[in-house]
Amino acid sequence: MPQSPVPVFETTDKLPKDASVIVILQTAGNGLGSGAAALNAEMGGIISRACSAPDALTESGACIDLIPPQGVSARRVIVLALGRADAVNALSLTRAGGALAAHLEGKGESEAALVFDAVAGVSLSEAEVLSRVALGIRLRRYRFDMRNKRPKAGVDQVWRVRLVTSGPAELQAGLTRTLAVADGVEYARTLVNLPPNHLHPDSFADHLEPLRQAGIEVEVLDAAELKKLGMNALLAVGAGSVRAPKVAVLHYRGSNANAQPLAFVGKGVCFDSGGLCIKGGAQMFDMKADMAGAAAVCGLMLALARQDSPVHAVGVLGIAENLPSGTALKPREIITTASGQTVEVFDTDAEGRLLLADCLYYTATRFKPAAMVDLATLTYSVMRGLGSIFAGLFSTDDAIASRMIAAGETVGERFWRLPLDRAYDEGLQSPFADLRHHAKDMEDGDAPYAAAFLRHFTEDCAWVHLDIAGKELAEEDGPLGRQGGTAFGVRMLEEWVHAGEA
Repeated sequence: MPQSPVPVFETTDKLPKDASVIVILQTAGNGLGSGAAALNAEMGGIISRACSAPDALTESGACIDLIPPQGVSARRVIVLALGRADAVNALSLTRAGGALAAHLEGKGESEAALVFDAVAGVSLSEAEVLSRVALGIRLRRYRFDMRNKRPKAGVDQVWRVRLVTSGPAELQAGLTRTLAVADGVEYARTLVNLPPNHLHPDSFADHLEPLRQAGIEVEVLDAAELKKLGMNALLAVGAGSVRAPKVAVLHYRGSNANAQPLAFVGKGVCFDSGGLCIKGGAQMFDMKADMAGAAAVCGLMLALARQDSPVHAVGVLGIAENLPSGTALKPREIITTASGQTVEVFDTDAEGRLLLADCLYYTATRFKPAAMVDLATLTYSVMRGLGSIFAGLFSTDDAIASRMIAAGETVGERFWRLPLDRAYDEGLQSPFADLRHHAKDMEDGDAPYAAAFLRHFTEDCAWVHLDIAGKELAEEDGPLGRQGGTAFGVRMLEEWVHAGEA
């Protein structure tokens, strides 16, 4: 897959003598630790003077460039501000790492040695601090590029980052998880970034090879198998495309493989034109990313496998294209879903809930999971209601919902819980079928109706629906990523799973 070479991280208990770039991780209002103090003495007090201004280190992620005097082997020393010690947390460190990566890149550097001395007031361990900064470096460094002629700006350089620590073994354990999460995020971002002529229902299985290599079982159900399973709603979504829908089943068995699995269901509409209810041009431009829910499931599964997580997890991807043609799904069709419930269709651009209906029922009945989570770029209303800060979360389980929201706050993928109430079923009544597939007014509060619709296919399983519409793509570079696919949801779910296993 087209992306930049992955930075190489090494651990060491001593500052390398051959380090040409040294980065001191420093909190505000604290003296230098032993490692930084020794370098400061060698440099004649330049570091301490640079950090002496009252506000010098209060802005986390700020970089202070220092040129060492003659006699010092390093040619550049950078002080990376971490902010006040009592404000340092996992997210601030990750973003500081992203800022450092951008700074190093802007200076044309491709290697650095990072030094952090544990200080009073920082609640995280030295290993955790360095691991989170390393994650920020990885996430900010990622690039997707399919150009044959690339600009010569160090884009393809392999970065070498050495982490100086008093406990290399502890740090290496933290790095294993860090790099696994980064692998998952980058994989999901690349899937979203791939153009629709490269990623579609016929090719999606080929792009699952990283999962197979990580030891995850991959099973792909074709249209004939879906027909036998009665997954007519999913088949209807892709009826207008020459590429038939598929379902990919991903199975990861950690050391707790005998436990009921956690199940993750992803909407994988590789391109959504709206079908016969076709979208306007501006709405259609980014519809290659309508499979971001499926991409997030892929990224999560890879992250779990790469860190050898003990969890038992399954992923189910509903893969289709929603296109107009003479065979496309039509408004007012009535479809018998895999659950046996009939659904009257109205707007063919509300295809995601049809796809998920069959996938949720299939997952719930086949795997009987301990909890089931779906991710989907599902409704415009959640974007209008929550803006650019939060994604929508609906759940039948209060405890799971609370833990997920907390996990999102930890990593910076924020969710707001929205109502899941039986009263919304009133808007889903049809005189001719068991369910109407969306409420009459899709322009006003459609997201809760979509969640209410999906609930009918969960078999009373503990369930969370994540509506991540609007979070799948970034229009410009951010603290932890470039323009393009964001892999939103991967880090939150990994944090949630990890916290549950800890």
